[in-house]
Amino acid sequence: MKSSRLVSILLLLQTRGRMTAAQLAAELEVSVRTVYRDVEALGAAGVPLYGDAGHAGGYRLLDGWRTRLTGLTTAEAEALFLAGAPGPAAELGLGPVLAAAQLKVRAALPPELRAHADRISGRFHLDAPGWYTDDEAAPHLPAVAAAVWNGRALDVRYRRWREPTDVRRRLEPYGLVLKAGRWYVVAAPGPRTYRVDQILELDSLEEEFTRAEDFDLAAYWTAYQRGFHARLYDGGGEALVRLAPGVTLPRAVTVAPEGGGGRVVRVPVESVGHAVAEFLRLGTDIEVLEPPELRERIARTVAELAERYGNSGADGCD
Repeated sequence: MKSSRLVSILLLLQTRGRMTAAQLAAELEVSVRTVYRDVEALGAAGVPLYGDAGHAGGYRLLDGWRTRLTGLTTAEAEALFLAGAPGPAAELGLGPVLAAAQLKVRAALPPELRAHADRISGRFHLDAPGWYTDDEAAPHLPAVAAAVWNGRALDVRYRRWREPTDVRRRLEPYGLVLKAGRWYVVAAPGPRTYRVDQILELDSLEEEFTRAEDFDLAAYWTAYQRGFHARLYDGGGEALVRLAPGVTLPRAVTVAPEGGGGRVVRVPVESVGHAVAEFLRLGTDIEVLEPPELRERIARTVAELAERYGNSGADGCD
């Protein structure tokens, strides 16, 4: 809708400063001609918006002019308060800042939107980590976050999984990612991904670095996850398994459907040991057919479990 688009233009210029008509059009996914018409409409409404000609030109608002928070829909207000995750903000040292920002936004909302925002805060709570994962202490997280924000290099002692385990690295931190309750820092050279909780020592350096202009943190992380899953199964081989109806496995390819909704599938595995742990979680909903060593390993594990729990009452009370 035009009214929503006009508000978006105001907020974009207010937060980003000077923008060209082409930049606004790309951001709003409209034509440049539409941006011209919208700018004229804003000017007619009394908004102090100016256009500068030339290579470095563009539209900008009069210095010091700010718009009030208007045009916020019910869904946008709800999403704003739902997205404010207090746990991660507190870990970054921004807990009080987040609380203050939400208070200011709440005070600026109309009464009906304020009620919706309060309902969201009272009925939804985000807790990303799983039940059976321990909280990983990351004492250097605030320092890493400060380096990301200020564009300062870091000298760290980092613990990795392969030998030599403890290494020193000079990092140029581009950004932080929170995945399943664990913080990762994406840093040059590379860039590469590092677990923040595996940083053993950290020195903040005085030297500044220039972040690559074309680096997109979200795009990098998406590509990194795809590469991670590909590397996870690279060279590990395959298993042929029979799945019960309704059971699925990542990257499984159906070989033959079976009666009742079950099916035989081929699925990539990282290793025999990893597959044993993953397949045992499915209990009787899965049967390994191949390879023989994986089938035998699972049979042996199940037999040992049966013996252990079958004798659990031998030394107990009547």
